[in-house]
Amino acid sequence: MDLISQKHNNKNSNTTPLTQPPTSSRYENQKRRDWNTFCQYLKNHRPPLSLPSCSGAHVIEFLRYLDQFGKTKVHNQNCPFFGLPNPPEPCPCPLRQAWGSLDALIGRLRAAYEENGGAPEISPFGSSSVRIYLREVRDFQAKARGVSYEKKRKRVNNQKQITQSDLQPPLVSQHQQKGQSMMAKYHHSAT
Repeated sequence: MDLISQKHNNKNSNTTPLTQPPTSSRYENQKRRDWNTFCQYLKNHRPPLSLPSCSGAHVIEFLRYLDQFGKTKVHNQNCPFFGLPNPPEPCPCPLRQAWGSLDALIGRLRAAYEENGGAPEISPFGSSSVRIYLREVRDFQAKARGVSYEKKRKRVNNQKQITQSDLQPPLVSQHQQKGQSMMAKYHHSAT
């Protein structure tokens, strides 16, 4: 039954229309796609891998596989533009997955792994080898692209010094004074 005739039938009967399930968030959709991609990668692996036999090394292999689809230029150490944030001309250096994309991907895969029954303490996505790999990718890309990924320190708010003007009541504008005087006259005449 198509949607138009279904609406027509619902209009003529005393039934309420079916409610649609809530739409998934963009994050949930991306997490599901990433999980399906990883599971497909395991299935196509030679030899095929099962999820319980997957290790941090397999996750790193998957991340390296994804580099072929990357869009971030990462200069080799022998490239004349190594360390320049804005190279003046193109070079033959490869495109790779950006560190931030890989980091976000691992976060989504970790969450999906746990949602699919995996224990967090044995998650291959949380292994020390994956964390070290991501740190190395971040550091190398920072050097190669001339971008700093240093953590920003939190600023401590200095106590505002109280001045004499802070202790005085705020000035009332001429417009507010006029309104206040009109209200006083109104109250005076009403009583």
